[in-house]
This record gives sequence, structure tokens and C-alpha cells, in this order.
Amino acid sequence: MLPVLLQVNAGHDPAKSGVEPGAAPALLEAALSRKSLRVEGLMTVAPLSDDPDVARRTFANLRSIRGRLSASTGAKLAELSMGMSGDMDAAIAEGSTIVRIGSALYGSRA
Repeated sequence: MLPVLLQVNAGHDPAKSGVEPGAAPALLEAALSRKSLRVEGLMTVAPLSDDPDVARRTFANLRSIRGRLSASTGAKLAELSMGMSGDMDAAIAEGSTIVRIGSALYGSRA
């Protein structure tokens, strides 16, 4: 089985990929019906903003979505992949289990 994370556009950012929150239940059901996939959790990328509350609200929204999906389907959804180098503090505070910190380790892209 291939472990996967389902991407949800929890910040409603048109520049980001992932399903809108309202479509997350259908995406989860479709993924759970595939015998070759093991849904490990959800992921999101916060909108770019100078306001740190934008990222925090996005991450809190994904955590809430995970709670509703877990309750309605019984899927564990243990992983929440949210946060990158610039917003990892907010992501961790909101329950992120996977943080992408490339630029913190390697510097910004050229």
C-alpha cells in the first residue's frame, strides 16, 4: 500500500493546490476506497501573508477538518503535514506532525 496525505486548501488560497474543505469528505472517501492507498492524514500550505494569524487560522482549520473527517469515517488520519520554515511555530502550535523546513536548513532558493 502506498501511504498518502490528502491536500486540502484549508486557507482558501487560489494560488494553492488541494481540494476546498467542502470537497474533503468526498476525496477521503474516494481515497479510502482504493485498496492500493493508505491514507495517513492531511496536508495544507498556508497562504503567503505577513500576518502570522493567517497561517495559524489555516492550520487550525485543517486540524478541525481532520477531526470531523475522522469522526465521520473512523479513519485515524494521524498525520497533519502543515507548516514550512516561515510558519512552523504556528503549525506546531496547531498540531502539525510533519513540518517542511527546507529553507531553514538550506537557505532560500536562488
